[in-house]
Amino acid sequence: MDKVKLYKSTKEPEIYHYFNANKEKLWMFRHKYYDATGKRKEKKISGFKTEKTALKALLEVKAATLRGETKHIENDNLTVAQWLDLWFDVNKGKWKPATVTQREGFIKLYLKPLLGSYKLQKLDRVIYQTTFINALEDKLKPSTIRALHSIFRIAINAAVAEEIIIRNKLHGAALPSLRDKETEKNYLTPGQLSILLNHIKQHGDIAYYSLFLTIAYTGIRKGEALGLQWRNIDFASQTITIERTRGNNGVGSTKTKNSERTIKVDNIVLQQLQSYQTAVKALLLSHGRRLQSDLTKDDSFIFLSPHTAEPFVSTGLNAIFNRFVESAGLPATTIHGLRHTHATILMNNSIPVKAIAERLGNTPEMIHTVYGHVLQEMEAQTVSVFSESLKAFGAKSGASS
Repeated sequence: MDKVKLYKSTKEPEIYHYFNANKEKLWMFRHKYYDATGKRKEKKISGFKTEKTALKALLEVKAATLRGETKHIENDNLTVAQWLDLWFDVNKGKWKPATVTQREGFIKLYLKPLLGSYKLQKLDRVIYQTTFINALEDKLKPSTIRALHSIFRIAINAAVAEEIIIRNKLHGAALPSLRDKETEKNYLTPGQLSILLNHIKQHGDIAYYSLFLTIAYTGIRKGEALGLQWRNIDFASQTITIERTRGNNGVGSTKTKNSERTIKVDNIVLQQLQSYQTAVKALLLSHGRRLQSDLTKDDSFIFLSPHTAEPFVSTGLNAIFNRFVESAGLPATTIHGLRHTHATILMNNSIPVKAIAERLGNTPEMIHTVYGHVLQEMEAQTVSVFSESLKAFGAKSGASS
C-alpha cells in the first residue's frame, strides 16, 4: 500500500483515492489518534469502492476515538477464534479443572469450526443464529446447545468488558427448548421403574443396583451420586447431603448453589446402602484397604467398581445401564432418565413444584421449563377431578341450556 500513489480527497483531508493493479479506483482513510496510554497511533483502512463509504467508516472511527474506544479500533480485524484463544489462555488459571476441560473441548469442537473465521466485531445475532444455533439443532441436545451458548456469551461479554467490542449483539438469539421430545420420553412409569430395578437386582452386581436405586429414589444427578462419600449419609436422621459432583474430569462443586442440599431419603435406600456397605468392606479388604471405623469422617467415595474397587468411571456406566434397560425389555432411557422419572412420579402425585425443585437442586422455573408437559397433563386432570368429585355425590349442577 505504501508504494501506491495516493491522491487526497478535496472533501476530507484523511481520505485518499488510489488505483489498484487492475487500474480500479478505490478509496481509503488514514486517521491519527492517541490510544489510552497517550501513544500516537494511526488507523488506516483501504479497499472502499466509493468515497462516501470511506467517509462513513472514517467518521465511525473518529467517533470511537472521541469516546475513548481505542481498543475497539485496534482490534477490528480480530477473529472469533483469536479472541477465544486469548480469552481461554488468560482465564484458564481461574477455572476449575473440569471447567477448563469442558470449555477447551467446546471451543475446539464447536465454537471455532462454526464461528472462528468471523471478525469478532462483525458477528451479529443473525449470523450467530443461522451459522451456529440452527446448524447444531439436528446434531446436539438442546441442553448442550444452551451450554455452548452460555459459554460463548461469557466470552463475548468479556470482550465487551475489554472494550474490544461495543456491546453483545447475541441478545435475543432463539435457543432450542429444553422441553423437547427426548426429554418428554426419557422417563419410566412407576411400574417400568420397578421392573428395571428388580431386573438389575437379580442380574447385576450389588454396586450397580445400589447406585441406580439411589438415583431413582432421590432424583440426584449421576455426577452427584458418584460424588457421594460415606460421611454424606446420615443413617440416624435418614438424610443424604449432596455437596460435590464427580465425573471424568475429576471432582468439583455442584452444578449450581441450589444443588448443594440435604434431602430426606426412604428406608429402602438406607437399608440398601447398609447392605452395600458390607459388600464394600469385603471388596476393599480383598484389595488390602478398609473403611474408617467412624463413617461420619470417611471421605472415600461410596460407589466402587466391583472389578477394581476404584470409584466408578462416569461414562462407562452409561453402556452398562443401557444393557440393563434393553435386557429388561423396557423403552430406551438413560441414567439421567431416572432423575426425570423421580420428578415425574412426584408431580403425578401432586407434590408442590417448589418442594420438587428443592429436592432436585433446581429452581421452580427450571422445573416448569423441563417438565412443562407433565404439569400441563396434571392441569388437565385437575379440571376434571373437581367435576368428577361432585358427580360422586350426585350433584346436578352444570351448564344450563
